[in-house]
Amino acid sequence: MSDMPDLYALPADLPVPVDDGAADHLAGARIPALALPSTRGGAVDLAAAAAGRAVFYCYPRTGTPGAPLPTGWDAIPGARGCTPEACGFRDRHADLAALGATVFGISTQTTAEQREFAARVHLPFALLSDAALGLARALCLPTFAVDGRTLHRRLTLIAEGGVVAKVFYPVFPPDQHAAEVVAWLTKRATG
Repeated sequence: MSDMPDLYALPADLPVPVDDGAADHLAGARIPALALPSTRGGAVDLAAAAAGRAVFYCYPRTGTPGAPLPTGWDAIPGARGCTPEACGFRDRHADLAALGATVFGISTQTTAEQREFAARVHLPFALLSDAALGLARALCLPTFAVDGRTLHRRLTLIAEGGVVAKVFYPVFPPDQHAAEVVAWLTKRATG
């Protein structure tokens, strides 16, 4: 029996994050002209990507099989669940594309770390690295620190025409979040 966590499943007793107001300023914000390294090679200019309809889901970090989680990870509200969340966006990718949305995952992990994860779970969209915290600073994104690293708090921005049209924060449970985004976009398209 292994004491390593199952990165694809959420523990039943995860603490639920509360809305602390740290993302209240993001609705209506303009997406900055900032290029972030992509797992697809090169960089993605966020403002250009947001000119149409883009889903930017920010997450703390994905785990690596066989590696321990950061200190106290399961006790940090909203920290655990990055792998199930990404798999949800992978599984709903066709629905999101049909709604005109381009999906990007963003974390402070390096592109190399993200590339390994994207290949392992077969993501059909790019992950972008905010390792230098440029996006976190430009939009004053909520962050937290663990084991000496600054990580994004889990949130999703839907941008249309270069502006944030919808903010999901806090996101819980993360494994059901992609369906929540699809439902919001569907309602917007039909409403």
